[in-house]
Amino acid sequence: MTITQLYYVLAVAEHKNFTKAAEKCFVTQPTLSMQIQKLEDELDILIFDRGKKPIELTEVGRKIVIQAKNIVNESYRIQDIVDQQKGFIGGEFRLGIIPTVMPTLLPMFLKTFIKKYPKINLKIEELTTEEIISRITEGHLDAAIAATPLENEHIKERVLYYEPFVGYIPENHKLHSQDKIKIEELSLDDMLLLEDGHCFREGIINLCKTFKNQEADQFQLESGSIETLIKLSNEGLGMTLLPYLHTFDLNENYKKNLHYFYEPSPAREVSLIYHKSELKLQIIEALHKVITGIVRGAIAFQNVKIVSPLPVK
Repeated sequence: MTITQLYYVLAVAEHKNFTKAAEKCFVTQPTLSMQIQKLEDELDILIFDRGKKPIELTEVGRKIVIQAKNIVNESYRIQDIVDQQKGFIGGEFRLGIIPTVMPTLLPMFLKTFIKKYPKINLKIEELTTEEIISRITEGHLDAAIAATPLENEHIKERVLYYEPFVGYIPENHKLHSQDKIKIEELSLDDMLLLEDGHCFREGIINLCKTFKNQEADQFQLESGSIETLIKLSNEGLGMTLLPYLHTFDLNENYKKNLHYFYEPSPAREVSLIYHKSELKLQIIEALHKVITGIVRGAIAFQNVKIVSPLPVK
């Protein structure tokens, strides 16, 4: 039994196809099939039911895959130990970022990070929280930046910063004349929200429902981007809430519509998350250090008081 054979098994279990698994592993399909056949012969069992389309794991095969994931991950840890001993911080690192964080956070830290750690090959994807959790659990992401807490037993969370909510209230809205707003004044009746699936949407709904018995389905108008929410708000269709970092790039006319909350300000928790196996910790630590140094400084400079966030559901 070899690590390579187990790696091939995991690839077939994921893709349910020998040809696709071979492509992922950068070997020929006969080579991959032969190695898996050798492992099955050695163990005297069948890992895959090849008579079904797509290919399925046998009952014992499912148990083997669970253990194979642990063994392969532990083999990667050996390289981690060597890299840390040598002080090497580099190699490929797959990072996911949620849509409401990506456009504001990435430009703030990326240039600094790649300059400081030129040997790291960052591969960044914009993904929903649900996609991120799935990919981290399956080993397709090394880490991600998402709103937390997630309360997932397979994932560890390291807080990067707390980002306050800021009201975007157009001139024709009843709350526009107020210098600051209170949480209890928010209403889902005229709140513009992101589409279902965005964790920032859930944060706003939770915020409104904390102080009032409101149902999320009262409001019908939703959008896929924060920029669209701002435009709809300017058309008099309601108010919306923005993540604090999204307010930095607004033009001066739009900034006149920003209204901050009375302290303590409601906020969301944004964290660097990764699998509990803690692979590539030296890169995770480097990311955490760079991002916190930049973002926390930006938020502190604006003199905004942050409180514990609402739970993400």
